[in-house]
Amino acid sequence: MNAINPLASNPATQPRRVARTVQSLSTIEGGGFPVRRPFPIQGFSHFDPFLLIDHLGPVQWPPGAALGAPDHPHRGFETVTYVLAGENEHRDSFGNADVLRPGDVQWMTAGGGVIHAEMPTERFHREGGNQEGFQIWVNLPAVDKMMTPRYQTLRASDIPQATTADGRVQVRVIAGESLGKSARIDTRVPIQMLHFTIQPGGELLQSVPAEQSGLLYVFKGKATIGSDQRKVAEGQAALLEDSGDSVNIKVSADESAPAEILLLSGKPLHEPVARYGPFVMNTREEIEQAFRDYQSGRFGLIPPRT
Repeated sequence: MNAINPLASNPATQPRRVARTVQSLSTIEGGGFPVRRPFPIQGFSHFDPFLLIDHLGPVQWPPGAALGAPDHPHRGFETVTYVLAGENEHRDSFGNADVLRPGDVQWMTAGGGVIHAEMPTERFHREGGNQEGFQIWVNLPAVDKMMTPRYQTLRASDIPQATTADGRVQVRVIAGESLGKSARIDTRVPIQMLHFTIQPGGELLQSVPAEQSGLLYVFKGKATIGSDQRKVAEGQAALLEDSGDSVNIKVSADESAPAEILLLSGKPLHEPVARYGPFVMNTREEIEQAFRDYQSGRFGLIPPRT
């Protein structure tokens, strides 16, 4: 890790204000696990180029009770799985199989179509334990929607991290850049995905490129976000105004616990979005074709365990 001044002067920086805050919806997803969802919800369908944020858990599973997402298809976008606690096994119709543990990230480009499953490992299901993480959907531009599916997996130890000089702000750089560190993931559109842990009294000025829309989801604690110093509580997302190229993030010294924040920013595609269940395309006709292809077996099958 490196230590960097989080508030180094930059005369070109124009901090953004918070346009609005959104309260996440608590719901049940997959095989029955609890999630908090900042979007899509009523009145906030998607955040171009992002389509969905599901904050899974935290939930304490007793032995034999842990749930996941059984076999299901995707086409036309990317899914990002970020594990904070627990163990997930991923298997797909291209024969890929992997286990994700705390801190690991799997970036799956569904492209033209894939069937996959995300389930607790046999050990975790048998023993139980705490499970928490994120499932994030990133839209693909029309030119990439039918590309060959691919996986990028980052182990916790491979994700760049940085800490401010005072030790009060730590970041894990999943996509984009922060505190002098750059991500090791390849994205189809310019985006940032940053996980901040900010101790009481911590503060930083984070770059959000002018051409990108920005959102910060506070999933633990409380934070003050934006040049207008908007107070954002746990379970809320702050949407940034378009004007500006950075955002101020801080946690009051009076807080008793650190804040955990996921920052997402990306260059909007400005393309039509047609979505239904596990498919996201540009037209209704493309959605109907996706269903026909899936029902006819063109997505393949997940091979049985050997």
